[in-house]
Amino acid sequence: MDNVLSVPNPPLIGLTGLCCAGKNYVASFLEEAGLAVLDLDLVGHRVLDREKEAIVREFGAAVVRADGSVDRKALGAVVFAVPEKLRRLEALVHPAVDRVTADWLNEHKGRICVLNAALLHKSAFFRHLRCLIIVKASFITRLIRAKRRDNLPFSVLLKRFKSQEHFAAQDMPQNADIHFIINERFFGLHFKATQLNGQIQDILSKIKDRNKFYG
Repeated sequence: MDNVLSVPNPPLIGLTGLCCAGKNYVASFLEEAGLAVLDLDLVGHRVLDREKEAIVREFGAAVVRADGSVDRKALGAVVFAVPEKLRRLEALVHPAVDRVTADWLNEHKGRICVLNAALLHKSAFFRHLRCLIIVKASFITRLIRAKRRDNLPFSVLLKRFKSQEHFAAQDMPQNADIHFIINERFFGLHFKATQLNGQIQDILSKIKDRNKFYG
């Protein structure tokens, strides 16, 4: 991947967090502030359909819907229950996501770019980050959000959560500023949203003050 884009210019911002921590809300705020944001999770969803034949060979036809698209919930039920199957899926998906990321970064040269992903530390560009924003929320908050969003059994949701249990221990990118955002916001609580937005704005101000990303 380094022969495609070795050191993005200007330096990259990373955005990540555990399942249902609320990083996509933060991503929308950053986009409104004028930053270019790539959702690697959505890229991964598109890659799943492109790699459908390989996925069927690995995990069976039951993970494909009648319309021919990959059923992500069915696939998740298979891979999150068995770590080795999850590793095999990642080996299929991550290289393709990295190629899409390289193309996108080349298309956005000169802009402030943000890579948004739950598994950002598995991206080939993770070590190039000069700023990493980690969105955090309590376990119970994330579990309630996941139940509301996906309406899956708690046993399935807990397996998904468990697949990210080593997130906090991941190696951080060297020479990167690390910022944490606490997001205990629930829909309808305006004061929580205001508090969250204040945290995000404070981080953007610090980035500007240090002249790392803005000319």
